[in-house]
Amino acid sequence: LNMHNFVVFCFLSAALLVCVKGAFPPPCDSEIYCSGPILHQVQEAKLFDDDKFFVDMKLRETPDVVLSAFRNLSQEHPNATVPPGKLQEFLSLYFEAPGTEFESWTPPDWHDKPKFLEGIADQELRNWAEKIHHLWKSLGRKVIRASVKDHPELYSQIYTPHPVVVPGGRFRELYYWDSYWVINGLLLSEMTDTAYGMIQNFLYLVNRYGFVPNGGRIYYERRSQPPFLTLMVESYYQATKDKDFLRSALPGLEQEYRFWMQNRSVAVRLNETLHVLNRYDVQILICCGSARESMFFFLSLPSDRKEQLWMDLKAGAESGWDFTSRWYIDGDGHNNGTLRDTRTSQILPADLNALLCLSEKTLASFHRILGDGDSAARYDQAAARRLQAIESVLWDAERGAWFDYNLVTQSKHFEFYPSNLAPVWAQCYSRPEMGEKAVQYLKKSGALQFPNGVPTSLTDSGQQWDYPNAWPPLQHMLISGLSKLPSEDAKQLALDLAQRWIRTNWLAYGKYEAMFEKYDVNGDGKPGGGGEYEVQLGFGWTNGVALQLLDQYGATLTSGSGHLSTGLLLPLVISATLMLQ
Repeated sequence: LNMHNFVVFCFLSAALLVCVKGAFPPPCDSEIYCSGPILHQVQEAKLFDDDKFFVDMKLRETPDVVLSAFRNLSQEHPNATVPPGKLQEFLSLYFEAPGTEFESWTPPDWHDKPKFLEGIADQELRNWAEKIHHLWKSLGRKVIRASVKDHPELYSQIYTPHPVVVPGGRFRELYYWDSYWVINGLLLSEMTDTAYGMIQNFLYLVNRYGFVPNGGRIYYERRSQPPFLTLMVESYYQATKDKDFLRSALPGLEQEYRFWMQNRSVAVRLNETLHVLNRYDVQILICCGSARESMFFFLSLPSDRKEQLWMDLKAGAESGWDFTSRWYIDGDGHNNGTLRDTRTSQILPADLNALLCLSEKTLASFHRILGDGDSAARYDQAAARRLQAIESVLWDAERGAWFDYNLVTQSKHFEFYPSNLAPVWAQCYSRPEMGEKAVQYLKKSGALQFPNGVPTSLTDSGQQWDYPNAWPPLQHMLISGLSKLPSEDAKQLALDLAQRWIRTNWLAYGKYEAMFEKYDVNGDGKPGGGGEYEVQLGFGWTNGVALQLLDQYGATLTSGSGHLSTGLLLPLVISATLMLQ
């Protein structure tokens, strides 16, 4: 990590939680958790290793009482700056430690030996999958204090009516796009009630905010994350065939879709045709403060770029890829630079638009299931328009993949990211040869040379969503997409990537007895690194992806131990014999 990035990381976590004064709304209305003198001085004093620690603490008294007490304390000291020791005493008196609003919760529908385990041939992997299945019990959380609902001013926690399965580590509350893979894992573990409750929480949030916030804290409530709620409902419906649930969920799904189309879309004119595509774009500024000014001093930003950078950093957080060279646009308009060159809102992401294309097709199918042909046709038309836009603006026939579009230069970014193949996963392309071209693109990209998975980029920027890190959702989307293509070449590549990913997860678990949020594509099974916080273990989406791959490829994947389950050995021998004939 170079000194430039170190300075940025010192301020970034705290800064993204700080509030705004000006024409745009603040991250939240709280003078404790999103603005105000206490937050400012806690950040400046660096009392905690993780800036998230303070903003997750619960108030013992009302905000007015706490703010008044802090004003009185500040007046006792020069420049109204409370010494770190006194500040710590104040926090101990007026705040509780993070997480006290929750209790650990074992989902009541958890049970031993879900059926998918029987399909895993390798005995070592089967035993490991059973351990992952057990991790759901350690990641369950239930709000135990009625005051979270009745006195929300005492908490940064957003009330939701049902218990949740959290990612793990510092992420002690509900998160949005993580939960898609968590829910898929829960459904494999036959925990449909728990999955149902999590989806109901998201629908509750849509009803309250008009969209799903990034996570279950008030400092996230004015930005979202990749909109996977429709696909969560699809997963649940495929597992249960519950039409009543589908009927009740559909209005919330359509409300969220409208939010993205009304607030996160942009029109692009290309060859005299106007195309509408989506982007991440968070219109929130932040207050002046020494943390911000220190960061700007080291970044040497011109004044006209300061506020835009903050909005683009928040848009980067909304993307889920926080942070990455993928969102960089330097002074020459190229996809390189440093964190100061983050321009997320000026990039049309291939994966976001593939996701929305799949969501549109899924919403159409929901309406058909419920007998509303007219509404189904409207979403079919929306998907067709998006498909045309994706192929006109993002597809590159010569290279054979889909690329993010730079609104500044009106050109594509040709650097490698796994998201360049997202339309394959979404099955959002018009000609079969496009999928096969994408396979050849991937093979030539240089991204398949690593033993432990496909890196998030080929740029070693020090950011966590770049090389050498590999992230579970990106591996799963890539593998799932390849597995849907008709060619044996693509299917074999999907199996090979699944084997690499499962083996690195399994090896790391053997060393650390933990599942991590990300992994290093090099080495022999180790967690990833970089970014503004330590690598986290737990870990919700990692568990979900591992279980899905073990379910899909369980008859074939191997730990390398050579121990196959006897119940599956004979079918494998027969299959191998037939292949040789």
